[in-house]
Amino acid sequence: MQLEDILTPDRCFCQLDGVSKKRVLTQVSELLGKQFATLDESEVFNAIMAREQLGSTGLGGGIAIPHCRVPHCKGIIGALVTLKAPIDFDAIDGKPVDLLFVLIVPEEKTDEHVKTLAGLAELFNDPDFCYTIRQTQDSEDLYNIAITF
Repeated sequence: MQLEDILTPDRCFCQLDGVSKKRVLTQVSELLGKQFATLDESEVFNAIMAREQLGSTGLGGGIAIPHCRVPHCKGIIGALVTLKAPIDFDAIDGKPVDLLFVLIVPEEKTDEHVKTLAGLAELFNDPDFCYTIRQTQDSEDLYNIAITF
């Protein structure tokens, strides 16, 4: 998986105010809905929340990878988010989350969905990567660091 295939500078959001899990996922759904004419922000939000109902996508260590499949999605879309302050995300370790990678996938891309999730989990398992992006204060820098790591 090449991160630059699913992530662009305008889908990197550095130091967002995250009051709650719901609010952050609403914000990201709105931002993605504005960037893609084929995506309805409420449909994206509802799909992400439906996935969260099945079990939290909080991996532990302050990291979450909320993901879902959406009917009108034309390709795999990623958004990288850092938060100003950690929020409760019902993560498996009970710790708050401050790093998120939101993944939106077309309904029919089941294999690609699983492979992309595995690649993201491996990337976020690297403590140097997580430390570096946590220190980043600029969205463009966030993108550049993410794709070169």
